[in-house]
Amino acid sequence: MSQNGLTAEEVSFGTDALKKIVQGYTREAGVRNLEREIGTICRRIAVKILSREITDIAVTSDHVRDFLKKEKFESESSEPFKIPGIATGLSVTTVGGDILFIEATRMKGKGTFLITGQLGDVMRESAQIAHSYIRSKAEYLGIDPDLFRCTDVHIHVPAGAIPKDGPSAGITIVAAMASLFSGRTVGSHIGMTGEVTLRGRVLPVGGIKMKVLAAHRAGLTKVILPKRNESDVNELPEEVRQSIEFVPVEWIDEALKIALEPIPSMTV
Repeated sequence: MSQNGLTAEEVSFGTDALKKIVQGYTREAGVRNLEREIGTICRRIAVKILSREITDIAVTSDHVRDFLKKEKFESESSEPFKIPGIATGLSVTTVGGDILFIEATRMKGKGTFLITGQLGDVMRESAQIAHSYIRSKAEYLGIDPDLFRCTDVHIHVPAGAIPKDGPSAGITIVAAMASLFSGRTVGSHIGMTGEVTLRGRVLPVGGIKMKVLAAHRAGLTKVILPKRNESDVNELPEEVRQSIEFVPVEWIDEALKIALEPIPSMTV
């Protein structure tokens, strides 16, 4: 403010305005770009004051959009989906955590398995492991094993322009496929992360703090995570720990019991 000739009587920034700048325009570990964006707003306010368009202003989140135009970063928000085959995962990007939707669909075919969404080799392997696990546990999950012989499966991770990799989406892919073949939806308020083995073990992953913060920002209220990552929850702010229910699991069947909603009972 002082660098642009403004006083505290002329300009003030509300908390909502600062959060808007951080979440929509900077997203960095430090504050260098935050300072630059605030400086840009101050210069534009100084011009308005000099031209006598305004005499003072309390900057809100709406003003931020007017001064800085379109956001540079957009966060995914939880969606109230009610169809089988969709699950919400948690990921880490270069600018922090984010939520990730895994979509699965099937059609008549010859058992082909297709994966799309600009995925790296490790994430593709996680999808293959998920597919093999679901097939091997079909009867246990209440799925007709013969379905896989005449059904093509397509797994897609939206935001195809963004490269994605890593094993932590394994648990989410398993949940999406179990949902698809069982007809039971995954709770849209649930986010999950964890590597899955062919035996069904859920292995620990990194970036738990950033992933949970992303879940909190997106409005999720329950997070399924590997049991060996349970201690990472202690690093989170108290506000986040109070607003999210954490469910540590060691085996994928534990996660599916929590993630999959029961089939609605028919009334006569």
